[in-house]
Amino acid sequence: MIRSGLELNEVKTEIIRKYIHFFIALSPSMASVNRPFTVLLLMIGILGYTYMETLRLSGIRIPLISSLTAMASRPRDMGHFVMGPVTLGLGALLALLLYPSPAASIAIYALAFGDSFASLVGKIFGRIRPSFLCGKSLEGSLACFTAVFISAWQVSRSFHISLIAAFTAAAAEALPLEDYDNLAIPMSVGLAVQFAMFYTP
Repeated sequence: MIRSGLELNEVKTEIIRKYIHFFIALSPSMASVNRPFTVLLLMIGILGYTYMETLRLSGIRIPLISSLTAMASRPRDMGHFVMGPVTLGLGALLALLLYPSPAASIAIYALAFGDSFASLVGKIFGRIRPSFLCGKSLEGSLACFTAVFISAWQVSRSFHISLIAAFTAAAAEALPLEDYDNLAIPMSVGLAVQFAMFYTP
């Protein structure tokens, strides 16, 4: 149960952030049609955001983008360059560049859905926080595991590959990496899935 206005504001901020996360899930479908164009689009998005965020910090407001960035900023981001969108785009970009499909697709879905549901469920319902989760909640980790297992199953139709992807994503998400989990999750999941597929008879 949400107990204060501060917690409610944090949940609203997290919902906005995770809507942005969900959009990255379009990358595998786009890449299946035109992979080079999708890679180029992600690169342009990262560079464009970096430029606009630099302008915002210089006091130059960009319509819509600056407002959206401010709405999605956590307290630790105030007055600083908001790294989340950069690491999000880089995570998807590196997955596409380093891993073939379907490992790249599973890695990006882990980033889009696993990280998002972990954050939302943990923020709203998270109460059990064992020390081995580095401050994260058990509820959030289970949400991450479930979301990644389902999305990996939809891609691979393999129980053991889905299980490996889900365990890897939940472990990476539990690390205290802040915005850099956007890199850790797709990189580790893609690698684990690629190894699992390579050694599958």
